[in-house]
Amino acid sequence: MTHEPSPSHPLNLKFSANPWFSSAILLIAGAVQTLTFSPFHLWWLGPLSAFLILLVALHQPSEKLFRAGWLVGLGLFGSGASWIYISISEHGNTPVPVAVILMVLFVAGLALFHGLAFWFWGKLAKQNLIRRLILFPAIWLLGDWLRGWLLTGFPWLYLGTAHTDGPLAGLAPVTGVHGITFWVTATAAAAYAFWWLLRAGRTKAAAATIVVALLPWVVAPALNKIDWTEISEEPASFVTMQGNIPQQIKWDPDFLRDQIVTYLGMTEEHWQADIILWPETAIPIPQDQAGPIFAHIQERLGENSTLITGIPWYGYSEKKAGNTFHNSIMALGNGDGIYHKQKLVPFGEYVPLEGLLRGLIGFFDLPMSSFSPGPSNQSPLQANGTNVMPYICYEVAYPDFVAFNARNSGLLLTISNDGWFGDSIGPLQHLQLARMRALETGRYMLRGTNNGVTTIINEKGQMTERAPQFKRTVLTGEVFTASGSTPYMQTGSWPVLTLALILIVFVRERVIPKR
Repeated sequence: MTHEPSPSHPLNLKFSANPWFSSAILLIAGAVQTLTFSPFHLWWLGPLSAFLILLVALHQPSEKLFRAGWLVGLGLFGSGASWIYISISEHGNTPVPVAVILMVLFVAGLALFHGLAFWFWGKLAKQNLIRRLILFPAIWLLGDWLRGWLLTGFPWLYLGTAHTDGPLAGLAPVTGVHGITFWVTATAAAAYAFWWLLRAGRTKAAAATIVVALLPWVVAPALNKIDWTEISEEPASFVTMQGNIPQQIKWDPDFLRDQIVTYLGMTEEHWQADIILWPETAIPIPQDQAGPIFAHIQERLGENSTLITGIPWYGYSEKKAGNTFHNSIMALGNGDGIYHKQKLVPFGEYVPLEGLLRGLIGFFDLPMSSFSPGPSNQSPLQANGTNVMPYICYEVAYPDFVAFNARNSGLLLTISNDGWFGDSIGPLQHLQLARMRALETGRYMLRGTNNGVTTIINEKGQMTERAPQFKRTVLTGEVFTASGSTPYMQTGSWPVLTLALILIVFVRERVIPKR
């Protein structure tokens, strides 16, 4: 028993049978999703893109769905993640043809996650229309989750991230970004079902479908007004330095002293601030060589001031029974603690298959690409009696990782050096990820970067202060600590992932009677 519409049905569109035209639509639908994110913020294109994908893919044979999903991913990552070319070519000293090939492989490889999800969609739903509609958001969600976990993960360009400024923002503290993504895709499936049911004369079913689909869109703005955490009444003064150090000289020994002098000079009028933040590897030498710098900072800091800075860390690890090298952040002054980055960027901070790839091309020999991951369950930094949970660069992209580690903190902090990606949309997407993490956890997020975007983000994911990109400048403002937890911090993404699995089991067992 199948539930396909008749060939004359208006939803059984002609272009779905034209391989070239349908391929173009799938590529465009994927590429359109990039416009939902920063700097474009056209969140409404998310459900529209998913609806276009359904128009083309819903009627395709199961064996063709892998290709359909791969084309969607190709459009998305080709438009939304091609900024990787800048770090490969300009900063990786890689010839242009080789850089283009590596970028294409990167994009095509990421697109395989969409292809795999769509293949699984076809295997589960077969040719049944109802199954395909119900399973669409569940399969999309599981594909996103797999992409954020497998091979260290690439938790970038989730449709839900677009709603930092969208109407579903209120769901973030409850369900996290995956819950928002689920409902964006579910809305597209419901819109298709509404149209189909209405044309079939099933008015009551069509009305029920659209009511259920619109419910979160109506409820989410009200949820966004709820204060899930308690924000302190007394602010702390905050200052962060954006050094705008050119990437070409970042690790040049001839310029190391100049960089440190730059940050010391920028801090000269701000040593009395409660929290002072320098960005990722602002001190570009290991901590065991930075004793005189630490001593100078300690002399200048106010009695109640804490300076937090990014710095490489080199030392002995009992667990590994040897020396390790970490990308780290540490607190000085009226605070203490050191944190070693756990989520490393492949090729940027470590090289997979190092024995085979080292020395082949410049990109595999980037400066500081021999870091080791830090241990799990590290303690927050201390700053003036406040627990501050730090995340270094790429780590802020991981929703469950951030939420779990934020539980024992009053403030969140992230440092980065997005100079690797030049004047592209990559750093602006990175900023939006930090905003979503603040929204999910109901906490201020302090963001210090080398060349932007340096900002203060409040517990609603909105920027209260922002420094201009690509300018040496100092950002000052006030921040507030938070206590308590959002629902998402307590549960993570497991409820929405469980819902997706329940839908898969329910559809498989109930929608189509066993023969």
